[in-house]
Amino acid sequence: MGVATASETDAVARLRAATAFVFDMDGVLYRGSLPLPGVAELLDALALRGRGVMLATNNSTATAASYVAKLAKMGIVVAEDAILTSALATRDYLRQTLPAGSGVFVVGSPALREQLFTDSDFYPVQYGEEQPAAVVVGMDTGFDYAKLSAAMVAIRGGARFIATNTDATLPIETGFVPGAGSIVAAVATASGRDPLVIGKPETPMLEMALARLRASPAQAVMIGDRLETDILAGARAGMTTVLVLTGASTRDEIASAPARPDLVANDLPALTSALIGG
Repeated sequence: MGVATASETDAVARLRAATAFVFDMDGVLYRGSLPLPGVAELLDALALRGRGVMLATNNSTATAASYVAKLAKMGIVVAEDAILTSALATRDYLRQTLPAGSGVFVVGSPALREQLFTDSDFYPVQYGEEQPAAVVVGMDTGFDYAKLSAAMVAIRGGARFIATNTDATLPIETGFVPGAGSIVAAVATASGRDPLVIGKPETPMLEMALARLRASPAQAVMIGDRLETDILAGARAGMTTVLVLTGASTRDEIASAPARPDLVANDLPALTSALIGG
């Protein structure tokens, strides 16, 4: 099967009994703009068995609609409500915890703003115009000293400090660039406060994905390619975890990882085989 862990039998049994599957995307379903082999067959196998599927990404710079379009170009058909970005998860968290009609100061991309303020009654607070109820920090290629200062003042003034994710870097064609985590770290240093983190490896986004799927952690599987985010978050959430070796992490890194996966699959066809018993 290409799947092997010390507790393989029990983990495979939980995989087959699961009612909900949460996937990371890049490195799991596709790489760059190309679908990974076996993605359609795996999603079809889950659909035929009536399993719920949610795609959960730390990326706050793209909307669910843009992911639907991107996936469609690769021949992967997914409904918009089956995609949960860290920006949407942040909006849902704010809905649950802030008074209606609260002001929010955002350090982030236009897509983050769109997702926070669409279908919510929050409003954007600009530089120093009033004290916001929360400061939300995500990936922002226009981050500067003025934004850092405004975020610092608001957080020190009592605003909640929320980070979409703390990914230190982002992969690009030529290597890496600073990620949202680098910006979050600057705000944390200036404000003297630690953020509540929504994305992986923390659990709020996965908890929201499970709520959408109406599944408990014991009924759910987290499938990802990164030990330090996907697998750690799934383990913290109490889910069965599957590492696919088609992306960032390698089998050699498992022994020193903060959380070891329940199953390791060489690729998606191996995972489908484990799921259906082939």
